[in-house]
Amino acid sequence: MNPIEKFITFVIRLILKILCKVEIDKPESIPREGPLLFVFNHINFLEVPLIYLLLQPRNVVAMVKKENWDNWFYRILSNAWGGIPVDREKPKVSTFREIEKAIKDKSIICIAPEGTRSETGVLGKGHLGTVFLALHYQIPILLMAHYGSEKFWYNFKRFKRTPVTFKIGTPFMLKGNSKIGKNIQQEMNEQIMTRIASMLPEPYRGAYKNIDIISEKYIKYLPE
Repeated sequence: MNPIEKFITFVIRLILKILCKVEIDKPESIPREGPLLFVFNHINFLEVPLIYLLLQPRNVVAMVKKENWDNWFYRILSNAWGGIPVDREKPKVSTFREIEKAIKDKSIICIAPEGTRSETGVLGKGHLGTVFLALHYQIPILLMAHYGSEKFWYNFKRFKRTPVTFKIGTPFMLKGNSKIGKNIQQEMNEQIMTRIASMLPEPYRGAYKNIDIISEKYIKYLPE
């Protein structure tokens, strides 16, 4: 981390400590080494710095929609924290090169399968990117669900700190490889998204309310 990144991280850590009260469940589940897909629900801008600080001192990169570079604030954060620009309509070869470099560097790659912020905290439909990356590169997945940040602006206007809860799962591998058909990949994606939903309060589960479908058919947990 260069001096500019250290300064930005210090300032944001201080600001977030003033504005938020963070509770973390099972932080010990985060592997201390090795490449990892860190998969989470997407609420608003607040989760990005909170997750980055949560995963320290690990080297962290994030899959970030290319439009973020059009906003000066997001551009600074994305550049400082190793954002990988993603064209959601037509992914570029350079994106996969960045991902391969991150894997080679044994980094944590953050990805939000919904692809867009909910703002309300209600879980939206997840895309297949997580499944594709996990199968293609054969790297483990760690799921995280969070809630509370959707009330940030409401609390901010009333000079109140915002309670934010992070719930972290257990690392696992998907069984199979990238040659698996689209239907099976979709089933795997349903399992991933429903597992995230199961860590959220019921009103936030959105499209994945039926948590009874959770099984270990496509899941292989890593040894502790």
